[in-house]
Amino acid sequence: MKFFYFLCIRAYFLAVRIAAPFNRKAKLMVAGRKDWEKNLRAKVEPGQKYVWFHAASLGEFEQGRPLIERYKREGKKIVLTFFSPSGYEVRKNYDKADIVCYLPFDSKRNAHKFIEIINPEFAVFVKYEFWYCMIRELARRKINVYLISGIFRSGQIFFRPWGKFYRKVLTDFAWMFVQDDNSKNLLESAGVKNISVCGDTRIDRVYQISHEEYENEFLREFSQSGNVIVCGSTWPPDEKIISQYINAHDNLKAVIVPHEIHEEHLCSIEKMLAKSCVRLSKCDGAKASELSYIIVDSMGMLSKMYRYGRLSYVGGGFGVGIHNTLEAVVYGIPVIFGPNYRKFKEAFDLIGCGTGFSVSSYDEFSDIVEKLLTDEAKYSGSCAQARAYVEKSVGVSDFIYNKINELQ
Repeated sequence: MKFFYFLCIRAYFLAVRIAAPFNRKAKLMVAGRKDWEKNLRAKVEPGQKYVWFHAASLGEFEQGRPLIERYKREGKKIVLTFFSPSGYEVRKNYDKADIVCYLPFDSKRNAHKFIEIINPEFAVFVKYEFWYCMIRELARRKINVYLISGIFRSGQIFFRPWGKFYRKVLTDFAWMFVQDDNSKNLLESAGVKNISVCGDTRIDRVYQISHEEYENEFLREFSQSGNVIVCGSTWPPDEKIISQYINAHDNLKAVIVPHEIHEEHLCSIEKMLAKSCVRLSKCDGAKASELSYIIVDSMGMLSKMYRYGRLSYVGGGFGVGIHNTLEAVVYGIPVIFGPNYRKFKEAFDLIGCGTGFSVSSYDEFSDIVEKLLTDEAKYSGSCAQARAYVEKSVGVSDFIYNKINELQ
């Protein structure tokens, strides 16, 4: 199995290099790792100890961010690595990390050199990405490595009969902080003992964002003129259902924040809308109270915009999977999403406590919206459950921080 791991790694990285001239993501992956050793040595302060955080991409970075910033406030030096360009390109200038770079492709040589150069005090991997050589090299050097916000499923290679080779990396972790009991049970079946079930660090980050100052006068005026549903990270199937309802009803208006904001997609949304709409970037001169739709055609503010909604909708559930429901629920409002939520523990939690609602069709969407808008007791109860869920869930990062300090 070890042979096949290294064969697959080499094949993958060869494929990335071959694709680089034709694929933007592959090009960035290759260019970002060029001369990585020389570039990293130039950034490292000689003799300095670093805390190393690794995130696959942007979503995992947000999960690790509360902990990164906690250690930074203590005066720790931070190295932040990404595997994917979608994380690195957005956060390469992140001011709470002293060094931000791509993680070198996994090999014995690269792992040895990388860890030798940064000389980490300890390492934190976020959620997943169990790079065999990196983790084994940390263990060989007796450097503690921790996993935070981990979540495991029985179908993963670790728990398959042929996964014995890869299971070794699980026991190399000094401690694993996982999201649920199922993950803990699976890990224990694989011989892992140092585990805490403490939830998802994302809740701390979105809770922090919800308390940051943010004001958009146009959105505020829009929200004060009627019931508003803020629809985040939407895709065409989501937009079709939302627009179908609002086009036919006068009891709801929408802020639509599409996942992709290229011109073709924005135009396709506008064609669905039978009532007055405006793009947020072109709202000058428009009267918010007279609109039925606002389309947000810029990135970065979604997590703060949910505060303007009476209801929320999180997209992706009619595709590969829903986006971040926690960003919405921290504002104490019900959240609606499509049927593909099976890989997201928080979605099950929200449904279970009565503040999350999964819909598989327009009729189901229409039914739940009508109930939430006309049954004040149901709506108030759902909002109360949202607030209670957040209150009992925050504090994950503090728990992890204290445990790591205890182990260090």
